[in-house]
Amino acid sequence: MRIIVIGATGTIGTAVVNLLSQDHTVVKVGNKSGDFQVDIARKESIEQLFNDVGTFDTLVCAAGLAKFGPMVELSDADFQLGLSNKLMGQVNLVRLGTRYVNDYGSIVLTSGILAQHPMPGSVSISMINAGIEGFVRAAAMEMERGVRLNAVSPPWVKETLIAMGKESSQGMPADKVALAYQACIERELSGKILYARDFE
Repeated sequence: MRIIVIGATGTIGTAVVNLLSQDHTVVKVGNKSGDFQVDIARKESIEQLFNDVGTFDTLVCAAGLAKFGPMVELSDADFQLGLSNKLMGQVNLVRLGTRYVNDYGSIVLTSGILAQHPMPGSVSISMINAGIEGFVRAAAMEMERGVRLNAVSPPWVKETLIAMGKESSQGMPADKVALAYQACIERELSGKILYARDFE
């Protein structure tokens, strides 16, 4: 399969690329690096990416920004960051990507564990992640030509916690998280949220 991975140079994206490259042709897309570049917050950038990349069998998005912080301290711009980037960025990848994905292909988005298990400071991210999951469940029913749409919900990733200087024993290694993305691609699933913890 020809698989496009957006966020290919990030922690999860790198693990996904390493895993999928064993059996498939992977096109790496980053914000500033990779085979191609895209700013998912800009619809015209997504359109240009698909024009440049052409048709594909699977699209994986492991990218998306949102602001962490107490609700009373978040500005309108802080909320808008997550809405424009992680939420509408991924929504637009689906809306535009359906023109380029091959019959019976698949699209895999990324939400996150904070949708199910919020914590103080996660109000914006929890809202965004829950929105992605709601979108996937509904939009999957409208996909045509046998195209499947799913999302992976990762927990805190071990490598990310280490990079943040946080205690990392409860974090999940990125290479294990990548297994959930592989399952979305290889199993006959659509409209599902796969929890990465189920693949440890």
